[in-house]
Amino acid sequence: MKTETHNHREAKDSHQHSGETVPKDNKSDSHEHDHSGLFGGHAELVFSLACGFFLLTGFLLSKFFQVPGWLILSSYIVSYFFGGFYTLKEAIENIAKGKFEIDFLMLVAAAGAASLGEWPEGALLLFLFSLGHSLEHMAMDKARKSIEALAGLAPNTATVRRDGTQTEIPVEELKKGDIVIVKPNSKIPADGVVVSGSSAVNQAPITGESIPVDKVPVGNPDEFNEDDKRIPQESRVFAGTINGAAVLEIKTLREAKDSTLSRVVEMVREAEQQQSPTQQFTKKLEKYYVPAVLALVVLLLFAFLVIDEPFSKSFYRAMAVLVAASPCALAISTPSAVLSGVARAARQGVLIKGGRPLEDLGVLTALAFDKTGTLTEGKPKLTKLVTFNGVSEEELLSVAYAVEKLSDHPLAAAIVKGAAEKLNNKSVSEATDLKAVMGKGVEANFEGKKILIGNAELFKSIESINLSQDVLEHVGDFQKEGNTAMIVARDGQVIGVIGVMDVARKEAAGVVKELSKLGIKKMVMLTGDHQQVADAIAREIGITEARGNLLPEQKVEAINQLRESENKLAMVGDGVNDAPAMAKSTVGIAMGAAGSDVALETADIALMADKLENLPFAIGLSRKSKAIIKQNLFVSLGVVALLIPLTISGVANIGPAIIAHEGSTLLVVFNALRLLAYGDKAKMVKAK
Repeated sequence: MKTETHNHREAKDSHQHSGETVPKDNKSDSHEHDHSGLFGGHAELVFSLACGFFLLTGFLLSKFFQVPGWLILSSYIVSYFFGGFYTLKEAIENIAKGKFEIDFLMLVAAAGAASLGEWPEGALLLFLFSLGHSLEHMAMDKARKSIEALAGLAPNTATVRRDGTQTEIPVEELKKGDIVIVKPNSKIPADGVVVSGSSAVNQAPITGESIPVDKVPVGNPDEFNEDDKRIPQESRVFAGTINGAAVLEIKTLREAKDSTLSRVVEMVREAEQQQSPTQQFTKKLEKYYVPAVLALVVLLLFAFLVIDEPFSKSFYRAMAVLVAASPCALAISTPSAVLSGVARAARQGVLIKGGRPLEDLGVLTALAFDKTGTLTEGKPKLTKLVTFNGVSEEELLSVAYAVEKLSDHPLAAAIVKGAAEKLNNKSVSEATDLKAVMGKGVEANFEGKKILIGNAELFKSIESINLSQDVLEHVGDFQKEGNTAMIVARDGQVIGVIGVMDVARKEAAGVVKELSKLGIKKMVMLTGDHQQVADAIAREIGITEARGNLLPEQKVEAINQLRESENKLAMVGDGVNDAPAMAKSTVGIAMGAAGSDVALETADIALMADKLENLPFAIGLSRKSKAIIKQNLFVSLGVVALLIPLTISGVANIGPAIIAHEGSTLLVVFNALRLLAYGDKAKMVKAK
């Protein structure tokens, strides 16, 4: 289970896809109910709005129309029905568990108001309470999609070779040691090791690496088990990753239920149930407050036995105290501020999924960033080149463009696009006879000469080409700067080195500086890319700590370590591999437009317009929201604390109690609405 204050979702259904076994959760102790039926998942909201409609109808009929009293009363009774339906249902369920919570007290208060003839007050209590509840439940329903989306990453079936024949079977029937045949451009069904074929595999769904990784067969697959650290990374594959343009044969190292993807599903599932700080406070308050108020009301009902007064007066006093003690303003103090904060954030292109992340975002002391697609653009680009042996840059680019244009490798696409831009789309002769060289590069013919483009390992295997110290130094320099370096040779002579990398977002450095000014003390980059790449990007944007070569579970370990020193920590990411780390952090933040569906569903906050610069805005808004929530709690609890002794002593009767309630309710609502204008002055000044 997740620790501390991170819970933005409630119980989920069990989904089984593609061999991913997700056990059914027990229902959480918090409010989690099936409110579907005729109106789908919005039935509770429809009932709440119906309550408000009939409340307004009764009020207008009483104030502006001459109609029979029974018609007005009927409107309020119908309003009671719609406003109290789900509140009563939950109250009964809680009472069955031995709990008396605010929902029960609201019902008793509404009944007390009705017994005194104050039907509008009771209906208003139920309307406000049911509206806040329904909106809370709607937000929680979205979380159920995260497990389904995660499990759906793996394919439903796998082609295996057993006893010399190929058979297509359900993924859940895969056994450890099976030989799986993965066709081009299809998903890999299980964790394993490549035993035949070579291809570029897109590992972004699991490791977050920005560039597909060349996979080659391992020489001795029988020597390795699933946790063997000796398995070369260029031979290990994961369930849910995507094969490139060639057929691969894979020996499975784990069953589908134990795959890396399954562990990602499980980590997200386990991390989904907790409560916000304010919810925890109100829950503790309810535990003692509600029974205490009910006990007080019962005592006051029998006050006529102790003091010389009629039962009717004791009853009236008890009902006045019940109305005074009903925490109407308390019930909406947090939801009203949350809704205003969420609405203001939405105008800025920031999706905040409820009150917990809105509160917690403002108290962060540290941020952990994924690299690819978050701090970088997420697409490799041609960034550097150097020429040798008198070759011009235009000549080098023409050779690289012609050869890589024939390849379907993602790095080739980056070279072709970058070269075309630098050559101003100048016409270049066609290359022919392209051949891939076992995960090391390519060879082809161009203008009657043999061209080789690949990494240093490719040229070490060719005795006729000696890489000079100058070439190797440039390759090393490119790699230190985070580039994937490729050497270009023509007829046995090196003519240049080309560097391709995923470049930092233009706004990243400015955002890091702004976050520092906001008091974020620690910023760390976590990535599946190589450490050299991570260090290069970190230096460029001003982040002081970068951790590379991380798998999803290692990112979670890093988050847990960081939380030991920095209690309030957010994870900012965009990939499936970031989902468990997001779930383990205090707040999970997804880059919306660039992010996977899973990251978006798992995260608490999504930067919908894919604008990293909205992160400082969101943190500032959160801090303002948290301050207003505290103010609203102070007002709502203060009014109750003042009214209860006044009504007990008889200084205030039901009339002042109602007026005080309405006043405190309006005050907390208008205070919350101030959030809708947050940041507008700064935007106006900036525009000027």
